[in-house]
Amino acid sequence: MSPSEPTPATAAGSASCTPDFRVGLGYDIHRAGNPLQGARPMMLGGVRIPGGPPLVAHSDGDALCHAVTDAILGALALPDIGQLFPDTDPAYRGTDSGTFLRAAVAKAAAMGFGVVNVDATVILERPRLSPIKEEIRASLASMLGVDATRVNVKGKTHETLDALGRGEGVEVHAVVLLRRG
Repeated sequence: MSPSEPTPATAAGSASCTPDFRVGLGYDIHRAGNPLQGARPMMLGGVRIPGGPPLVAHSDGDALCHAVTDAILGALALPDIGQLFPDTDPAYRGTDSGTFLRAAVAKAAAMGFGVVNVDATVILERPRLSPIKEEIRASLASMLGVDATRVNVKGKTHETLDALGRGEGVEVHAVVLLRRG
């Protein structure tokens, strides 16, 4: 290697060597609350969840959209959802969380990346997601601009352990793979 050629270590750190794939991890949690005190109907992936506990949130409280949004932003090394869409800003009060997700997808596209796939785990005691899982997948895929076969949503309980196990909220973990091009 000549002195003018970059070494693998310096090449890896340069902006011109951005990897073709990026992985992001997202997480969100919302507590259940009283609708008379402002808690909102449970939404997951843009779908209203019948029988789900009302959630305390500034936006519509869609923890699945929030986690996937953060996963995309994380894969791109951008600020997180709370920095881009702060819950202290009245403009976002009651906002459909699909707005945040579509904005993250647009940012990815502007940087030359598209979604390859998403894998998400939703943790809540009730209701069971099995009967509406395909509807959630289809809705989330539509917001991401991908086929539903690229989106997986798993429902898990907390086996009656802690606050989630008592049905006092919902927690979501999401992983996204982005590809350049």
